[in-house]
Amino acid sequence: MASIRRTLSPVYHDRHYENGGAPFSPSSTSSSPSQKSSGKHSSSSDPKASRRGPWRRPFYQFLAFFLIGFVLGMTPYGQIDDVNGTDRFNFEIKPPNVEESLKRREEVAVDGVSFSAESKNKKEEDFAPRKLVIVVTPTYNRAMQAYYLNRVAQTLRLVEPPVLWIVVEGNAASFETSEILRKTGVMYRHLVCKRNTTSIKDRGVRQRNTALEHIELHKLDGVVYFADDDNIYSLELFQSLRQIRRFGTWPVAMLAPSKNKAILEGPVCNGSQVIGWHTNEKSKRLRRFHVDMSGFAFNSTILWDPKRWRRPFSHPTRQLDTVKEGFQETTFIEQVVADESDMEGVPPACSRILNWHLHLDALDVPYPQGWVVQKNLEALITVK
Repeated sequence: MASIRRTLSPVYHDRHYENGGAPFSPSSTSSSPSQKSSGKHSSSSDPKASRRGPWRRPFYQFLAFFLIGFVLGMTPYGQIDDVNGTDRFNFEIKPPNVEESLKRREEVAVDGVSFSAESKNKKEEDFAPRKLVIVVTPTYNRAMQAYYLNRVAQTLRLVEPPVLWIVVEGNAASFETSEILRKTGVMYRHLVCKRNTTSIKDRGVRQRNTALEHIELHKLDGVVYFADDDNIYSLELFQSLRQIRRFGTWPVAMLAPSKNKAILEGPVCNGSQVIGWHTNEKSKRLRRFHVDMSGFAFNSTILWDPKRWRRPFSHPTRQLDTVKEGFQETTFIEQVVADESDMEGVPPACSRILNWHLHLDALDVPYPQGWVVQKNLEALITVK
């Protein structure tokens, strides 16, 4: 029987095996523990092999992509015009057109917006600050006091604000007067004149001076007007007061002592210029200015800022209680103005009567039986 002998491949002849062992011999497949430990020690002891690890390639890729993104981020962007024809691949970068965007906004805007803006401007003009009207009213304990105070209060309530009503009482502030002032709805200040008013005939002089001291102390800026509680006033008068720059005056209708005729006292005007005075023969040669106490008003800054008006007087502007009755007006006006050139006629041409001084409040009115004099504002009469 023929036997076939297989020859070894030359590939296997060229291999070198450790210790001369065959490729599948037990000696080649199994290695001693000493050999394994020596192999590990040899691979870890090489520093260059550890540095050439698999992290180099991702690092260079990350760095390349980072540089590309940085360059693209720094590239300016703008409006790109779309082109036609042969220049299809030619792009021009332009900044945004501000003028065109503004024109588009103006075209889209609604007309109602302009109307609202105009209405806002009109409202701002309407809400221009008005001058403060400072009304000074002296009062005292008498039978018709509550009636007179309420009548003046109802008139002041109809005047456009701001209005400050300074009510001055003598000796002490009564509870009844305070109650009336609180219920009027008018901004007020309740003052007390502690000076003795029984020694002079016109007790309102010192009460008005108390109000003037208060205005000067607190530097109230407005137009001061002396309004007695027994007079009758029109709303047009208080509206005209805010037009006064320095000193304004107007004619006042007065009831004669005989109560059978009316007397006109005040300025004669040519427009707003004062050129003369309405007067009677009795006081023609004695008074410099023929004006009633309720027939003039003046700027309050004259009291506490005399340099602004170049006033020669260094003493405070006050009414004089040493002069005769009826001369307090002219002596006070002489401290405020030099002559008629510093006055303003109100209203123009002084053509209308704005208030009446009737002199109807008699001093000797007896109290009815059962009334309490100390609380006359809340007097009650027992009805049988």
